[in-house]
Amino acid sequence: MNKNHSQGKGAYILGCAATRLSDSEKDFYRDCDPFGFVLFARNIESKDQLSALTDALRSAVGWYAPIFIDQEGGRVQRLRAPLAREWPAPLDHVLEAGAQARDIIFARYAVIANELKSFGITANCIPTADVARDRTHPVLKNRCFGQSAEIVSEMALAAAQGLLEGGVLPVMKHMPGHGLAELDSHLQAPHTDVTLDRLEQVDFEPFRALNQLLMGMTAHVIYEAIDPERPGTISPDVHRLIRGSIGFDGLLMSDDLSMEALGGTVKDRASAAIAAGCDIILHCNGNLDEMQDVAEAARLMTLKARERAAKVINLHETLAQREVDISRFTAQLDAMSQI
Repeated sequence: MNKNHSQGKGAYILGCAATRLSDSEKDFYRDCDPFGFVLFARNIESKDQLSALTDALRSAVGWYAPIFIDQEGGRVQRLRAPLAREWPAPLDHVLEAGAQARDIIFARYAVIANELKSFGITANCIPTADVARDRTHPVLKNRCFGQSAEIVSEMALAAAQGLLEGGVLPVMKHMPGHGLAELDSHLQAPHTDVTLDRLEQVDFEPFRALNQLLMGMTAHVIYEAIDPERPGTISPDVHRLIRGSIGFDGLLMSDDLSMEALGGTVKDRASAAIAAGCDIILHCNGNLDEMQDVAEAARLMTLKARERAAKVINLHETLAQREVDISRFTAQLDAMSQI
């Protein structure tokens, strides 16, 4: 497999349906040339099977493409025991760790990265840099690192650094902030009427603290003070704030287009997200017909997106060569669990 191949040019990251690729999927991936792939629990059966699947995905496109997953810990953890260590939810772990929280979170995600890399998974959709509130919907709340911008900034940065230490790319989410959502965006679009000043002071702040990371993900949230009609993923006004006020110039992907917050067809959603400013579309459910629609709508990355993607791929290739002794981080976490 060619690790020096020019990156995939398709403006999308795609899922797959099962634990093994069909011939139709292989043919489609070869022809549409995606930037990368994303895996879910439905794709995971055993160590040998998962390693074979990541090899098959890369063989289908002919290069060492990034393979993404959501391995946050707690409820959102696609790899489970005995394939990977079980973790408390991020919010719970921070509270449990107390004064040691930053070091523990760093160690936790270094270990997670090492686990992922052993299967050929090279990017993790974490850190969640959303600031939780008392009324944050349960689907998100304990996936956050805290309820203040200061704590979330510190812990999210530690998580990102831990992933990089372990050899895996981080993807911060959900820009410009999902913590105010009181509805589940998998089912409908959350609204927030918080003022722009308050968003700037609280919700944007962790993303500013991490704005040098190379990848970020948008939020399917309607910010009424910015754009009262469109969720952030498909709002040009929200994208201008992500690029301007937050100062993020990395590769920006949509949250999963399979979610219902955006309305319309998947093809409509993909077109709107690219038009608003997303560099890459994330489509997760593995439905081949939908993936074909996404590829047709999103097409190839823009020149600017390809420049951003090239930086990601350069780091991806560097991390692939990194060998890390993870034992000290495992020991630190084990010692913490005995306190």
